[in-house]
Amino acid sequence: MELMHGMIVIIGIILIACVTPLLLWIRSKKTGKYLNGTRAANTSRIRQTSLYKSLHIKYRILTVVMIAALIGSVVSSLFLAARPYVQKNVTSGVKKRDIILCMDVSFSLYDLNMEVTDNLKTLVSGLEGDRFGINIFNSSSITYVPLTDDYDYVIQRLDELHEYFKLQKEYMETYENSDDSVYDMTDEMVEQRSDLEHKLLYFDSGTRCESERGSSLIGEGLATALYSFPYLTDSERTRVIIMSTDNELSSTSQRVSIGEAANLCKKNKVPMYGIFPSEEKFYIDDGHDYNTCLSEFQDASGITGGKCYIRTDEMPVSDIVQNIQKQEALLVNTVHTKQTEDLPELPFIMMIICLAVSCVAGMVLQR
Repeated sequence: MELMHGMIVIIGIILIACVTPLLLWIRSKKTGKYLNGTRAANTSRIRQTSLYKSLHIKYRILTVVMIAALIGSVVSSLFLAARPYVQKNVTSGVKKRDIILCMDVSFSLYDLNMEVTDNLKTLVSGLEGDRFGINIFNSSSITYVPLTDDYDYVIQRLDELHEYFKLQKEYMETYENSDDSVYDMTDEMVEQRSDLEHKLLYFDSGTRCESERGSSLIGEGLATALYSFPYLTDSERTRVIIMSTDNELSSTSQRVSIGEAANLCKKNKVPMYGIFPSEEKFYIDDGHDYNTCLSEFQDASGITGGKCYIRTDEMPVSDIVQNIQKQEALLVNTVHTKQTEDLPELPFIMMIICLAVSCVAGMVLQR
């Protein structure tokens, strides 16, 4: 333990050493004025009694204890004013990782995306110092959350996306996959469908503003996520893209293919970790084959230096997210700092104890 203002203690002790004898001398002068007064007879007999002797000893002890306690409280207050502290060498790491979640929000992926948003909230709540962002795409891409370390905000936005995917599920299971046509619906059902479509429009208006170009433009979604990183050439940051998609491209006018986007990620040293649906959850149409879509997406992930995970019962999204965390090492700059920690507890406790002892001794003396 060291003192930040040690001179306070030195000066204080010198003053106590000078003032205490002066006060005792003044006190002796005050008591001396009674020496020439009228004397009582036979006081020597009183002094020889055991009661007087015990009271006299008690008085002397309590006086010494009170004076010592007062001096101790003053010394303790001097140490408290001098600010005792300890200096520690602290070694800390500065995390410099940026993570962007890139989500294909086409309606065929609502099950996978609901699970992804649920499990990524656990990942985000455990981050310290890393930045997290979210891009969503369909026929067009938008930055839903720019890179930020405000994790409460990110979790709030993930909750909003989760509600969006629940609405997608309701729409697909109630209307899209139903055999009933619009003409078979009651007025109430038509109104409910219209209300649901209006809620979905909040997100769809951004991700489907170029719907004439098709849907699920995976390459453009990946490229947009890549260029959402600020200062992309900054080599001191570790960057990661987590992408969920079924790779079912429905367009002939894409500007960037998934292979081209993967090569751009490789060039900028940004690995992409893909999350792909299981075959049971794969949306089957005439133009796509599960194995072909999976193979192409796995190749793209491999090009970037990342990996493609298939969501199955044996490999849920929670395990996939944990694996991504383990595989992507953090880039940490070690920082050595000296940290000063105040230690006021001991002198404060000693001062309180000394004051309490002096008060008790004074009260006993007055009795």
